[in-house]
Amino acid sequence: MFSKETYVNRRKQLKNKINSGLVLILGNNDSPMNYKSNTYHFRQDSTFLYFFGIDLQGLAAIIDIDNNEDILFGDDYTIDDTIWMGPQTSMQEKAALSGINRTEPFAKLSTTVSEAISKKRLVHFTPPYRGENIMLLADLLNIHHREVEKQSSLELTKACIDLRSIKEPCEIEEMERQMTTAYKMHTTAMKMARPGIPEQEITGVLEGVSMSGGGMISFPVICSVRGETLHNHYHGNMLKKGDLLLVDAGSESQLHYATDHTRTTPVTGKFSETQRKVYQIVLEANDRAREATKPGVAYRDVHLLACKVITSGLKEMGLMKGNIDEAVAAGAHALFMPHGLGHMIGLDVHDMEDYDDTLVGYDEEVERSTQFGLAALRLGRRLQPGFTITNEPGVYFIPALIDNWKAANKFTEFINYEKLEEFKGFGGIRLEDDLLVTEEGCRILGKRIPITVEEVEQIAGTGV
Repeated sequence: MFSKETYVNRRKQLKNKINSGLVLILGNNDSPMNYKSNTYHFRQDSTFLYFFGIDLQGLAAIIDIDNNEDILFGDDYTIDDTIWMGPQTSMQEKAALSGINRTEPFAKLSTTVSEAISKKRLVHFTPPYRGENIMLLADLLNIHHREVEKQSSLELTKACIDLRSIKEPCEIEEMERQMTTAYKMHTTAMKMARPGIPEQEITGVLEGVSMSGGGMISFPVICSVRGETLHNHYHGNMLKKGDLLLVDAGSESQLHYATDHTRTTPVTGKFSETQRKVYQIVLEANDRAREATKPGVAYRDVHLLACKVITSGLKEMGLMKGNIDEAVAAGAHALFMPHGLGHMIGLDVHDMEDYDDTLVGYDEEVERSTQFGLAALRLGRRLQPGFTITNEPGVYFIPALIDNWKAANKFTEFINYEKLEEFKGFGGIRLEDDLLVTEEGCRILGKRIPITVEEVEQIAGTGV
């Protein structure tokens, strides 16, 4: 946990943003894998972590706006719990770590919420994402479970986004520390990228590196020679000569702050001439996007800049044609990059997206597009100092999408489909860094993982 003053101050700031009522924040519980006592690795709710910091099951909290009081709900452990889990701190001790004076048994939560509702007080909660918490909220509010999300508080959600978007120094320090583990994960994958190595073996090692570095993986590892599938969680391929290994992987710190990086490595240790050309296009897009990332700049504009760099490079290779600005404005480039440039990162790898990614990434000034490709951009709003974001351009050759667009004669004025046939087995290249927006511009969080052609070729396939 951070200092108790950190959590006291966060709750104080939240109280100043909510007009009245109760703020109800539910923690998470264990989720069974295949029977009740065999559970997945526990992951606390990020909103609960942000305002209370207690990383344990069976908890809920209320922030009473009108009476300026914080209450932690939960039960002390029994002797049976102690036998299986060892000595445990009391509820009062847990609460004290978060700067809370009042605790109540978990059963008292229902009474407290019911009394507030009977007095026509507002009960604020953010959109729930776990089934058990949806059902609990339905019981607490005496409504059907299908109505729960509709009753979530937009006022609270926007207040949480406003607070959590700007990272505090302690949060940035926590993320920076975990970047050391991220560096080791990706350089290990690069070293293992040799013919005859299974994707699954590399994936398993990466998960082990993350756990050894203090935390669980921040999302299921993407480790594949079929990098054209954006979120490829299949790890059944064997690496072979000529392949490109795309690894998109991150680690969570002990306080659950995430890392998220992508690197693409030639399995032979050397890029082919064509692979090198495409790689350089993506690297230039990554560099140009980082240089353009500054306070006051809309990240949508940075995304479009990266798209123009990619379009220009593909035009030089003969895969695209025509006016670059017109091609990007029309969305023709999205055949090769159908995703957004990046997203917020923090307590969640896609930070706060349980609230709603459009609310997090857009506002009244910068609205989300409906255009294919651009619609997938999760962060479009103007950047502010303290934002932590990802920068992840890519170029992909997706056979099904190429065939679909070719059959529909889409963007024939911008795309050279005849030459594109040669690239259907190419795969994909993505290069991703985590950035902190500063007062002057931005900087990469942690030591930059090897990324230039020379750096990658020097380490690729050297073994661990």
